[in-house]
Amino acid sequence: MTFLGTRAAVKSYGPTPALRGVTVDVAEGEILAVTGPSGCGKSTLLHCLAGIMRVDAGEVVYRGRRIDTTSEGERARLRRTEFGVLFQFGQLVAELTAAENVALPLLLAGARRRDARTAAMSWLDRLGVADLADQHPGEMSGGQQQRCALARSLVTEPRVLFADEPTGALDTLAGEQVLGHLVRLAREQRTTVVLVTHDARVAGYADREVMLRDGALDPTGLGLTAVRS
Repeated sequence: MTFLGTRAAVKSYGPTPALRGVTVDVAEGEILAVTGPSGCGKSTLLHCLAGIMRVDAGEVVYRGRRIDTTSEGERARLRRTEFGVLFQFGQLVAELTAAENVALPLLLAGARRRDARTAAMSWLDRLGVADLADQHPGEMSGGQQQRCALARSLVTEPRVLFADEPTGALDTLAGEQVLGHLVRLAREQRTTVVLVTHDARVAGYADREVMLRDGALDPTGLGLTAVRS
């Protein structure tokens, strides 16, 4: 049974093709890096796998079931309960504190406020930023914001974490700290990770790498084993 993947996925933005028949399989518990130059379709592939957008043709499969044909409501439910998403700029809510941002997915899922706050504090502590719990994003560095965003993406303990250029806005040291936490926590939770990056150094944290070029898989970039386990 396919855990997560696409079959001959096609996606276009108007007349411009973004994916040209891409087939990718992601194993459960794997950290997969999707690499390639800007504009090659990396983020589009991630968004299709996460059910954020639908493919125009082909299939998207999760745990043996097609999700590209399900309703927006069903795909939104998956993103609330089984998928976590981490974006390049974190996208924390500026008006909320760090703890409130991390607790937000649990509150939206119906958790009690006290329980959501307890879980948020636990994840902030695991990421070394518990002391920032009552600060707002504007009071934090970029690396601190991204650690809080990572805590928010993991607080629901998703089966799959989709990370779209998670270190693209950070300096080298902050980026390595975020990646170190991401990989460590994913291994501990056996969370599957789809990591989009244009940076070979970032891809080195993954178990395997697939490369896109002009919306298609580049065979010269397939099956690369990362230097870190």
